[in-house]
Amino acid sequence: MTAQVSVSAVFDSGNIEVVDAASPDNIRLRVRDDAGGEHRQWFHFRVSGARGVPLTLHIDNASQCSYPGGWPDYRVCMSDDHVAWRRVADTRYDGTRLTIRLTPENDLVWLAYFEPYSWERHQALIGRCAASPLAGVERLGASVEGRDIDCVRIGTGAAPVWIIARQHPGESMAEWLAEGLLETLLGDSAAAVAVRRHATVHVVPNMNPDGSVRGHLRCNAAGANLNREWLAPMPGRSPEVLCVQQAMRASGVGFFLDVHGDETIPHVFIDGAGMVPGYGETNIRREKQFCDTLDRISPRFQQTHGYHPERFGEEMLSLASKWVAYVHGCVSMTLEMPFKDHNDDPQPETGWNGERSKLLGADIVTALAEWLG
Repeated sequence: MTAQVSVSAVFDSGNIEVVDAASPDNIRLRVRDDAGGEHRQWFHFRVSGARGVPLTLHIDNASQCSYPGGWPDYRVCMSDDHVAWRRVADTRYDGTRLTIRLTPENDLVWLAYFEPYSWERHQALIGRCAASPLAGVERLGASVEGRDIDCVRIGTGAAPVWIIARQHPGESMAEWLAEGLLETLLGDSAAAVAVRRHATVHVVPNMNPDGSVRGHLRCNAAGANLNREWLAPMPGRSPEVLCVQQAMRASGVGFFLDVHGDETIPHVFIDGAGMVPGYGETNIRREKQFCDTLDRISPRFQQTHGYHPERFGEEMLSLASKWVAYVHGCVSMTLEMPFKDHNDDPQPETGWNGERSKLLGADIVTALAEWLG
């Protein structure tokens, strides 16, 4: 008896709508909107009963997604066991649809926009941190749907360092980076010891747990893009930002990094705050020192490709790194990683992935140790 091929996404971070799955060689799908209906691009689904069956899957609304410029040269992430992920070589975008062709070797195959980082893995990460004598874990508040906003505090030094990740839930590489950074900070390397001595580091690994579980690209459960809420957050719309801002005011901020992923640029880069009024020459110089240090330390980082400094207009101070620079007067940056491959070190089998994001997190600890020292 041959199993019926079926597509489903009713699980943590799942996102897909099935238009027609009657024929394995012409499965038609659509990416479901985030809450609010403004954004869409993240997908994560599984195909059942397809062992040895040649599949052709079309995402019909690819050109209507938030960043259609991200589809050229992009390859879908695939896993046979939901643990190890690789790229599907036969991924093509024709300007309208994204088409994926593969023949699964197992009964199940999972496909995703990027290697997922589950809410259960988040709980395990927070648990490991809470069990370490070097860390404290504080619940800063709750999301719109009541999920915990966790902050890990490491170190006893005078410099207050804040690192937040995954304001945009579909940018799961951000939480992979946070995991690598936290594991390194809790280790016994010379860099970790130095950072713990010079700084008190506050890490929020997941700013948007509701969007992460719901399978959103950019928004929380209320339809708010959290990285446009920092100038005027509201309790019913963006409580995640409010509780983090409150904690920042209590501790002060001397260094800030907001971790993201970029759909279109196949490089790792930093967007600074030099355009923020009052940022000052000292902060510009110190920001450049950090970037130069990370560039020297990490083969994963570069300073040639990135955003134009005038990219953000009136909305500038609604972004986390720009708001922190303006309000706290410190070095404040946004770090971006690719959804595609990393053109400075191409690895077509995996593209940029969770493991490479973790390694970059470790690099940041090394750079921060030197910068603080």
